[in-house]
Amino acid sequence: MMDDNVQAAPPLIELRRVAKIYGHGEGAVHALDGVNLLIGQGEFVAIMGPSGSGKSTAMNIVGCLDTPTAGEYFFNGLSVGALGRDQRTLLRRHYLGFVFQGFNLLPRTTAIENVELPLIYRGMGQRERRTRALDALRLVGLEGRGNHTSAELSGGQQQRVAIARAIVTNPMILLADEPTGNLDTKTSREIMDLVTSLNLERGITVIMVTHETDIAAYAHRLVRFVDGKVEFDAPRREAA
Repeated sequence: MMDDNVQAAPPLIELRRVAKIYGHGEGAVHALDGVNLLIGQGEFVAIMGPSGSGKSTAMNIVGCLDTPTAGEYFFNGLSVGALGRDQRTLLRRHYLGFVFQGFNLLPRTTAIENVELPLIYRGMGQRERRTRALDALRLVGLEGRGNHTSAELSGGQQQRVAIARAIVTNPMILLADEPTGNLDTKTSREIMDLVTSLNLERGITVIMVTHETDIAAYAHRLVRFVDGKVEFDAPRREAA
């Protein structure tokens, strides 16, 4: 039985009545309209919705790439709105990993140098950087490919490098924006199996934006946005 004096841990992510408005007057666009959302440590959440529904805006706010017009964002109980720009950068750098549809790798740079990049921003020494980057590449199945540039890697391998770069800092959260959008079906399954293993075996919380139902099926929970609001939020088995 839980001790009455022991407080439950706060959710890892909490959005309270978050709104985001772009522009002014009649041209204003309400990208988010009073969104409430809780995500706990270790969850795997898929966020879906039509174009312009607000799903990417919500992802950008969670990733500290954008700020709300109104409402509050709490990260592990900490009010992100109370942080300055530099503090938000540090939060993003130390606790969040990002994977994008377009890979976003430096084209003339080797895989291992791409993976080391977030550690350079942290000021980590070269020897430790190299060890951590090699471990991350091994984890995503690219051991022995560290000296290959992007042009020498397939799309699936490039996305694996991007995932290695995202997890080399041991983030609490992996934010994946259409991570399989540029990949064929077989490679998409391989990438999603990798993301699932990171969630189950390493406990990384995964928040993934996707428009593909079969990709969303890998998640444990589905959140659907429509017109800047959360229309649906339930475990995936209830979404059928």
